Amino acid sequence: MILHVTATKYLQGYKVHLVFNDGRQGTADLSDSLDGPVFEPLKDKKYFAQLKLDQELDTITWPNGADLAPEYLYFLAFKEDPELQDQFQRWGYKAEQIA
Repeated sequence: MILHVTATKYLQGYKVHLVFNDGRQGTADLSDSLDGPVFEPLKDKKYFAQLKLDQELDTITWPNGADLAPEYLYFLAFKEDPELQDQFQRWGYKAEQIA
């Protein structure tokens, strides 16, 4: 299954609520994901809040063209879920240590 974001909502700060095409939904904190020139404008929380769902790209985007891969957003939203750790490793994301 190719992963898609099907709905999103800005919450506060750098947090977004995300719904994925596999039925899961969760919150991702993007505060540590705003590195590089294209993400610099997003550090302004008012600008960050302008995120929207791009149905052509199947992920969230901002007015300046910045976007994040659905898989990365999924990882951020569910990184502590022990059932998903193998999937995250296959995608190349470092899974968090779970106590």
